[in-house]
Amino acid sequence: MRFWRRGNTPEPAPATPQPTARDGAPATPSGPGPEPVSAGSIAEVIAPERAPEPPPSEHSPPELSPDPAPAIESMAAPAPPPTEPAEPRGWLGRLRAGLQKSSARLTEGINTIFNRRRLDDAALDELEDLLISSDMGIGVSGEVVEALRRTRFNQEVAPEEVRQALAEEVIRLVEPVMKPLRIDMSKKPFTILVVGVNGSGKTTTIGKLARQYRDQGRRVMLAAGDTFRAAAIEQLQIWGARAGCEVVTRPMGADAAGLAFDAFMRARAEGIDILLIDTAGRLHNKADLMGELQKIVRVLKKVDADAPHSVLLVLDATVGQNAHAQAEVFREMVGVTGIVMTKLDGTARGGVLVSLAEKYGIPIHAIGIGEGADDLRPFEARAYARSLVGL
Repeated sequence: MRFWRRGNTPEPAPATPQPTARDGAPATPSGPGPEPVSAGSIAEVIAPERAPEPPPSEHSPPELSPDPAPAIESMAAPAPPPTEPAEPRGWLGRLRAGLQKSSARLTEGINTIFNRRRLDDAALDELEDLLISSDMGIGVSGEVVEALRRTRFNQEVAPEEVRQALAEEVIRLVEPVMKPLRIDMSKKPFTILVVGVNGSGKTTTIGKLARQYRDQGRRVMLAAGDTFRAAAIEQLQIWGARAGCEVVTRPMGADAAGLAFDAFMRARAEGIDILLIDTAGRLHNKADLMGELQKIVRVLKKVDADAPHSVLLVLDATVGQNAHAQAEVFREMVGVTGIVMTKLDGTARGGVLVSLAEKYGIPIHAIGIGEGADDLRPFEARAYARSLVGL
């Protein structure tokens, strides 16, 4: 599968394929881009011929003839070379750009601390404070500092060496949770329940997943389970139209568990491959809303003991360490099986993903760094770690 395919070397991102039309609706054609404009020839401007002059008068002094002016070869400026269409930036380049706020903070701090300086206790203390302020957490920051103490203590180290060592330590910590979301096609519909607090990006994440699964030829259905907000239902319908997916809805304020049941039964009857269920923004301190979320899980298990087959927790990277509280509560309430981290491009707190991995060990399936469907990609430990420290 393209979306969850793992690779060692990120390739340039392919152009986003157009969604397949569903139920006979025509797909939007994708015509060829404009051809490069070739430079035209430059016209030469020739000086006009002079009219014949009368013979000089005997009483008139001879006139001095000026030197002939050089012919003007061209009055036009040279045409610029044809403009080639810019190559689309690959995923690694977009990831680096997305994590620029986080990497700039770390790079600047490390450069300041280790400018022609030995790795002594004072330098390590400053580094630990820097890592904690970058939301890597106290535990992770302490581990990184101790690893450097064991290998480089009392040596003069360059900032580049410190960043390299930091990247390797981050890779060691997050690689165990680098697990793609695998779709078991023996379970139809493979049901994915998407949870998270308000504003985390649940609905947008569902839309991106639907688009990518449809591009892989899967039959996808969406369920608008956030019945508290009309805007959430409308947003999911827009994403469904883009991806060519059926969207199951109910009136605003309807029972979300009942909607999930209806969507599952319809998906099963229609031979749908993947069912993505949106949920309301359950604030982690609202017991009644969390209870309703548990009800959705109970109802699904009545029709399929294994459903939901995946429970994705969508976390907003901009909330920093508050993501820990959200992960704790959702894990206890509904058995989170995987994490999608969004908005990494909008924060200097990109290190929070490291502390989440170290503390909870929940698989990190994907990260998001933009609004496009291709801006949600499988989590790659090495690419993330090196981009985080600006390598």
